[in-house]
Amino acid sequence: MDQPTVGILHPGSMGAAVAACAAANAAAVLWSTAGRSQASRARAERFGLEPVPRLHELLVRCDVVLSLCPPAAAEDLAREVAEHSYAGLYVEANAINAERAGRIARLLGPRATVVDGGVVGSPPVKGKTPTLYLSGPAAATARIEALFAGTAVHTKALGTDIGQASALKLAYASFQKTSRVLVALSVGLAREHGVDQELINIASLRTDSYLSETEYIAKTAARAWRWGPELEEAADMLAAAGLPPEMLRAAASTLARWHDAKDDGELTLTDALDRLAHP
Repeated sequence: MDQPTVGILHPGSMGAAVAACAAANAAAVLWSTAGRSQASRARAERFGLEPVPRLHELLVRCDVVLSLCPPAAAEDLAREVAEHSYAGLYVEANAINAERAGRIARLLGPRATVVDGGVVGSPPVKGKTPTLYLSGPAAATARIEALFAGTAVHTKALGTDIGQASALKLAYASFQKTSRVLVALSVGLAREHGVDQELINIASLRTDSYLSETEYIAKTAARAWRWGPELEEAADMLAAAGLPPEMLRAAASTLARWHDAKDDGELTLTDALDRLAHP
């Protein structure tokens, strides 16, 4: 299959950009307009995705389906796809734990072939080059690597076990996202006592400290609606491994205070800290 037809489920900021990269090696990239917002429509149009009116039509036409959606919706979306007896290649690329990835693989099998995926990095726009980590049947991961060859989405196969890519994604997210939350709490505490600038000055002496990157607090707030559920997924994995999940659950609880700041690109540092202190 040299040039497959590809479908993207729920084309958000990451999904639409990733799908647009796949278009370089695909016959077409489709998305279903049913039930989607005007913002989704505008985003899909901006990235040149081809609309179809119903999910059923997308699944009938597509050789490969990419699932990139909020973690909480991943299984419901897979279940909806399974109800249509989809028999192609399904890339489960959401930030979910390894157990859920396995459930989705069992849900869609044996008709569909499932590849576990995890995207690390920012959406592939403006020079950004995220990596899509893959695990699952070798022939299937090779097809996805070929789909993104020569594009801004780098790929790397980790092995044949479903769940490996999800575990890597959440292991990285556990550190990266929780660290950003700790920065917000540290700066917020210092601001309450009028010493926030001094804290930033101290942190700036260390070039490898997130604490010196206070401009990222507003970005963290705007992404909290996505990051919080990811950390809950990671906490579930920690608990399953016999490791304490409380730190990640606390970080997720902190992010929940910013839930209403969803994708607010105009949010300032002051706004973000105010919302954190007074939700």
